[in-house]
Amino acid sequence: MARKKTSAPIEYTEAYIQNQAITETIEKNYMPYVMTVIVSRAIPEIDGFKPSHRKLLYTMYKMGLLTGARTKSANVVGQTMRLNPHGDSAIYETLVRLTRGNESLLHPFIDSKGSFGKQYSRDMAYAASRYTEVKLDPICAEIFAGIDKNAVDMIPNYDNTMKEPALLPTTFPNVLVSPNTGIAVGMASSICSFNLSEVCDGTIALLKNPSLSTDKLLDLIKAPDFSGGASLIYDRDQLKKIYETGRGSVKLRARYTYDKQAGCLEILQIPYSTSIEVILKKISDLVKDGKLREVTDFRDEIDLNGFKLTLDLKRGADPDQVMAKLYRLTTLEDDFSCNFNVLIDGAPRQLGVSDILKEWIRFRIGALRRELTFELGKKKDKMHLLRALGKILLDIDKAIAIVRETEKESDVVPRLMEGFGIDTVQAEYIAEIKLRHLNREYIIERIKEIETLGGEIANLEETVADDLKIKARIIEQLRDIKKKYGKPRKTQLMYAEDIVEEAAVDETQNYNIRIVLTKEGYFKKTTYQSLRGADEQKLKDGDEILNSEDTENIAELMFISDRARAYKAKADDFTPVKASALGDFLPAKLGFEDGERPILMKSMKDGYKSDHHIIYIFENGKGVRVPVSAYDTKGTRRRLTGAYSDTSPVVAAIYEEDATELLIMSSDGRGIYINSSLIPEKATRSAAGVILISLKKNQKVTSVLHGQAAADYPNVQKYKKTKIPSPGVLPRGGSEQLEF
Repeated sequence: MARKKTSAPIEYTEAYIQNQAITETIEKNYMPYVMTVIVSRAIPEIDGFKPSHRKLLYTMYKMGLLTGARTKSANVVGQTMRLNPHGDSAIYETLVRLTRGNESLLHPFIDSKGSFGKQYSRDMAYAASRYTEVKLDPICAEIFAGIDKNAVDMIPNYDNTMKEPALLPTTFPNVLVSPNTGIAVGMASSICSFNLSEVCDGTIALLKNPSLSTDKLLDLIKAPDFSGGASLIYDRDQLKKIYETGRGSVKLRARYTYDKQAGCLEILQIPYSTSIEVILKKISDLVKDGKLREVTDFRDEIDLNGFKLTLDLKRGADPDQVMAKLYRLTTLEDDFSCNFNVLIDGAPRQLGVSDILKEWIRFRIGALRRELTFELGKKKDKMHLLRALGKILLDIDKAIAIVRETEKESDVVPRLMEGFGIDTVQAEYIAEIKLRHLNREYIIERIKEIETLGGEIANLEETVADDLKIKARIIEQLRDIKKKYGKPRKTQLMYAEDIVEEAAVDETQNYNIRIVLTKEGYFKKTTYQSLRGADEQKLKDGDEILNSEDTENIAELMFISDRARAYKAKADDFTPVKASALGDFLPAKLGFEDGERPILMKSMKDGYKSDHHIIYIFENGKGVRVPVSAYDTKGTRRRLTGAYSDTSPVVAAIYEEDATELLIMSSDGRGIYINSSLIPEKATRSAAGVILISLKKNQKVTSVLHGQAAADYPNVQKYKKTKIPSPGVLPRGGSEQLEF
């Protein structure tokens, strides 16, 4: 078998290698991609659409689907590829979200037939495009109003074979009515939906008074409104922040009913930001962990009537209490984060509700002025032709004679122009009039339109030149839209003061346990039952027990590390193990930094008492007593920084319930034996303390014994001191005068 030839390695010469600054590389290669994603893909514009939405809807409009019958979705997808080259699956996914069947929008743009999945389900698949049918919803008449009258710019498509609108001339602020989310490069957009009627009212008020305050706007546009319904916990201060800055979050709660006869909780609406699969998974985990014992069964009962999640409760279970727990533990209460990034004149800007409406008003005034200017031009053209008819009326016979007596067809228009003093356009119009219309009655009727047309032209000219009159037209349109398409709010407002918070019930099983912490950071929780006859703790070679204590499973545990941090955890957070197991590696369990190790563990089952202390002894010979109450925190903080002073490395941390004896040894073998009551108490956790043992140059404290361990140290009384600071003692032959 012949050996396969391998190509020789390429030798790159200097001609192939070019030095290029990284900033230049980013500018030339990366920035075009960044701007394309921001401007042409992820961020909506002031009409409320991303390019993919706009291309799809415009294609359907040109297909005649605003008034015609439904057509197969596959047909729409194929036609849209003339404007959107991203592929059929991406186009169809865009179409699905805009349909009535998917229920993503308060006012869907596409009237659909078939299965399109649901916004509240992550896994409910939509049918293939060859099975579903679509047409434009009637509200799209407001989206495309004026598009054929030069209301917006038309730009070439990607291969320059046809035109498409740069924006759609929406007659209402769709940017706030349709929800939109998108992730670009370095920025994202998340715009919630608002009620159409409220948005129309707010826009009208802003048109009348551009300096309308945020509080007044809040009275009109009360809060976001989501297609999935649910309840919004009303926080006016937070909403005011969103309305002013475009950033913030709103809290949503599921809505439910209780079937007393069947003993079932029926959840009928969930927050827009979650899905039924996420909720079911969390409920399943809670039931398995024994944290939702009131629930005997749960199931998805979504059907043709809509969303329903049913939970069967045990007899005697309080449904409100169960829901309060579910609100705490699942996404049945969830936040929707708002980040109102919108493209304005091709540049991304973060705007509040008021500023978005002002930008939309500016855009709409421009679009309507262009539309009216187009109509004005058409009416002026018609007036121009009718004036020619007026001249013909003076001598119809002359016009007929000119046409009849002209030998060449190409000479008809010039001779009419010469005979009646009219221009080419007028002469062409006269020449094309049917013979049957060359009668006095027809011409007189047409000429009568001149007076009416003149009034319309004058009115249009006044309107085009006057912003106030254009605003009046916009107001009239908004009132009509509210009347035609306005709906009651789907998301109900729930005021925080009206929410009765159910008391949280701690369902942690309680039993007696022994907790053990080793110097290398291994933690064990063992039950008394498992300790019977086998209480010898297994340790790694070279490891030893740092703390051991008997407590209860409901107790809170506090750990002090060598990096001046305190960590808190529930004893129930740890799984019981046998004494023969190594246990949990605490730094990994609690998220310690690399190299960080625990130096103290204490069960706080009796609370953070102010008459108990933690004593810290540092390498520089200083010590401090910090009251335990300084570590008591509100809420559920798991880590406290600045647990003690970090000006010198800590040698020992000792929990003190009552005064105890301490033996402090230095690196040269000297030491002092003192009572802990001599160490001053400091209220501040990070206090550096006072000098306990006077050290020679280059010496440091190396070890600390306390309690019985200190009392059992050989000749410990030789180190006894009754005041601080004191020099260390090195006993020799019974003398304690060898001080430094």
